[in-house]
This record gives sequence, structure tokens and C-alpha cells, in this order.
Amino acid sequence: MKPVRQFIDISIYLENDVLSDPPPLAPKITYQKHADTLPEFMAMLPGTRPEDYPDGEAAAAEWVTLTTHSGTHLDAPWHFHSTMDARLGESKPSITIDEVPLEWCFQPGVKLDFRRFPDGYVVTAADVEAELIRIGHNLQPLDIVVVNTRAGSRYGHSDYVNAGCGMGHEATLYLLDRGVRLTGTDAWSWDAPFSYTAKRVAESGDTSLIWEGHKAGREIGYCHLEKLHNLEALPPHGFTISCFPHKIRKASAGWTRAVAIIEQEAP
Repeated sequence: MKPVRQFIDISIYLENDVLSDPPPLAPKITYQKHADTLPEFMAMLPGTRPEDYPDGEAAAAEWVTLTTHSGTHLDAPWHFHSTMDARLGESKPSITIDEVPLEWCFQPGVKLDFRRFPDGYVVTAADVEAELIRIGHNLQPLDIVVVNTRAGSRYGHSDYVNAGCGMGHEATLYLLDRGVRLTGTDAWSWDAPFSYTAKRVAESGDTSLIWEGHKAGREIGYCHLEKLHNLEALPPHGFTISCFPHKIRKASAGWTRAVAIIEQEAP
């Protein structure tokens, strides 16, 4: 008997009217209705007239201005630093999004629930280990580990970019040392929001706190998903994540429609 397969969308929209980035980085979508593209079609099909098209309609289309980090996307090691894998023996050039192994992008998923942590909190290795014990999961190589923060509930609100906890350097390495190569968060960034990091750096003078989770990629190359959504709908484990990125040559990231898949035996 075929198993019942449930698909759970864990991606946000690309849209004009919901703030998912600081305003200078926000995507912009220009919508063309069917009649708007008639001049384009008539240019490509010389000699045709508007009345030659059913109901005077050509095709709906959209023009989109965005960065590779708009919407739900997968960051490549190249985004974090120019080199990676120093911890594995020798630094090498970081891979770009078109070079990310596809097997990293379709693997069993694990959800760590860190919604209890306040905005700006930096998750430690001990926090990760305690959560894995709580959910009863032993990490396996290539597990995709996603982090459920408070930020997921703030999507569409003005405080979204500054919401949620972040993954620290040691927490990230805890995962990477165990063979994880792809992670994710429902926050704007894998690291704590910049507003909190800036305050910590100013108070301590410790510049190693800048983008500390991202910079773990210098030691072991990895990818992470940012701006996931709906992670509350997922169990702690027992599902698969699919997150193949758009194939953009030599880019630091690629957009993805991240989806969680749960398979159960048919009744």
C-alpha cells in the first residue's frame, strides 16, 4: 500500500506589501496584465494586431527586482567567506550556489524549537544538545536542521527583521562537526539580529561576535536557509526537507521553495 504523503510549505512569499527585509533590500514586483503585454507580443510576431489575440489578451507576466537573498533562500558557503573547510585540514575556495551538492538539499529534517529564547539571544552548543535530548534525536550526517524561533510569528510585522534568537559560532560548529551541512531558520538571519550584535560588540569590544554563526563556514563549509516559515507545523523529526536552490552561476545564494514532506502508512 502506498504511503500517504503530506507536503508542508515552509517558505515565505515574495511580495511587495509585507516587510521581509530592511527597506533598501526589499524586493519589488511589477505586475503586467494580459493586455499590458500586447506590444511585446506584436513586436515578436510582426504583422499581428490587438484584435488577433483572443479577447485582446496576450500574457500575464511580472518583472521582479530582488537580491539572491530575497524571500526564502539558500545561502552558499561563498556568502559567508571566500574560503571554507579550514577545520577539515586545509582551507579551500568556498563553493557558490551552483556548486552546492544536490544531496545536501533533500534529506531528513530535524526541528529545534527555540521559540522560548528572547530576541537577540545567541544559542549555544549546550542549548542545541539539550534540545536534541529533549526531542530524542541523534544527529546523522546530512540531516537538515531547522531552527524555530519567535521570528516566524512576526513575519508581516514591522519587528520581523529584529525578531528571534540567532545561532552562535559554537552552536553552528556543534552541528557541522556531526556531519550536518545544511541548516535553516525562520528568522531573517542565521545569526542574531544585527541590532543586538552591534550592541554586544560596542559593549565588549569583541569583534569576533560579528556574524559568528555565518563565519563558522570558514571552518566547515555549509549552507543555510533563511526566512523559512510555518515551522510550528512540523514535528521534531520524522520528515524530509526539499530545498533545491535556483541555479545561479557563481552566486552567493539562490531562491528556493522549501517544503517539508511527511510520509505515513496509509490506513
